[in-house]
Amino acid sequence: MITIPCPYCGPRNTSEFRYVGEQGSRPDPNRTTPAEWRSYLYTQSNEAGWVAETWWHGSGCGRYLIVERHTVTNEVRTIQPSAVHPRHCLRHEADSGEELTAERDPA
Repeated sequence: MITIPCPYCGPRNTSEFRYVGEQGSRPDPNRTTPAEWRSYLYTQSNEAGWVAETWWHGSGCGRYLIVERHTVTNEVRTIQPSAVHPRHCLRHEADSGEELTAERDPA
């Protein structure tokens, strides 16, 4: 069992969260090639060791968190609120009826 220490809800099982992806910068879709865009969407480094990832606490506070997790041991070293609401995750909240924008900060 992997436990993520949510800074708002306390330690929680990962079954309450949804993995969003590894941290990285999003390329400009108007300036990137289809191959580069495809690589951004579907390719992950998946390295053994410490990786910064975004997780969404969907069954808890509903916030996006940056989790630094060791991919072999699943140990969590640091966790912090995401400063940016991931644009590709807006669909998770679309059913709630609230107005969503790409600039919205979940905090």
